[in-house]
Amino acid sequence: MSSMKKTDLIIYRVVTGLFTLLMTFSATMYFTQYEMVSGFYKELGFPTYIIYPLAIAKILGLVAIWTNKSKMLKEWAYAGFVFELLLAISAHLNISDGEHMGSVVGLILVSTSYYFNRKLYSTYTS
Repeated sequence: MSSMKKTDLIIYRVVTGLFTLLMTFSATMYFTQYEMVSGFYKELGFPTYIIYPLAIAKILGLVAIWTNKSKMLKEWAYAGFVFELLLAISAHLNISDGEHMGSVVGLILVSTSYYFNRKLYSTYTS
């Protein structure tokens, strides 16, 4: 393995690890602090019945990214995280609560992870 590819792999694993920590923390909060999260969702104008399914989707998305079992599933997991984070940024900006930066960091991490994933593992042609 070339040193450039080794560096890319390290960057991919560190960034994906940080993103995993962020999403795991988020999903854990959804399960363990439901009342608090429910209040945030109501304030943002979202239905509270999506809290548990979204937490499960985050966990399954992380599994899809780390296991590499299906390229299509991994692509959809990345897309799902991007959509979720863009929606979160938009919602926080819409109500001006100043809480959008966590989602911005998440979007940067998932985008960087996706870039290095494609660079390392892609068999697609440009």
